[in-house]
Amino acid sequence: MTPEVLQAVAEATWPPHAVQAVGPWLIREGRGGGQRVSAASVAGAWAEGDIPQAEEAMRALGQPPLFVIREGEAALDAALAARGYALHDPVVAYAAPVAELAAVEPPFLTSFPHWPPLSVARQLWEEGGIGPARVAVMDRVTGAKTCILGRAGDRAAGAAFVALHGTVAMLHALEITPALRRNGCGHNILRAAAGWARDQVADTLALLVTERNLAARGLYASLNMRIVGQYHYRKL
Repeated sequence: MTPEVLQAVAEATWPPHAVQAVGPWLIREGRGGGQRVSAASVAGAWAEGDIPQAEEAMRALGQPPLFVIREGEAALDAALAARGYALHDPVVAYAAPVAELAAVEPPFLTSFPHWPPLSVARQLWEEGGIGPARVAVMDRVTGAKTCILGRAGDRAAGAAFVALHGTVAMLHALEITPALRRNGCGHNILRAAAGWARDQVADTLALLVTERNLAARGLYASLNMRIVGQYHYRKL
């Protein structure tokens, strides 16, 4: 998966409220939807003197200056570091063929694709810090999408959001109740997500995770998902 495809899929399946072009920058208005939809990115030839233009545009939206740095943007990374921007939240992208992930069906009654999200799924997200502003991001997605509700021990245990762009389905907002982790719920949700993606004629399931989230990364590696990209943020 190329960096350009990864960027397009992430943007389409977790979209900002609005995007405006300001000089060589794309300025995203996140409205509480998270860093991914609130970070500025470079979209053309830039110079160090253009950076304040992006900073002013973000502050005008009530957002602190935050830039996303993708592969091949080392010069921008260095320029921001020189201005006092700290490295923040390195992110790793994982992906796997849908056919491989969906080859094993989750056990009966352990996962349920549905849309719109049931109240119990919204409650699970809320308890995990995924509140209404982030659910509003899901509502903004215009393509095929679903919520996967996971169950363990006869109770709701986890939820995730999955959306389609082209032939790639991307999973977001995976949340498992802490007391019910390490019991297979995460595996079942990912298998169910792959089954849904297969039904949408997708060939790849992808997701994004912070580099420091070792538990989640262990889950993805156990399913033979592979690292296909990375990026990080710079913030003041």
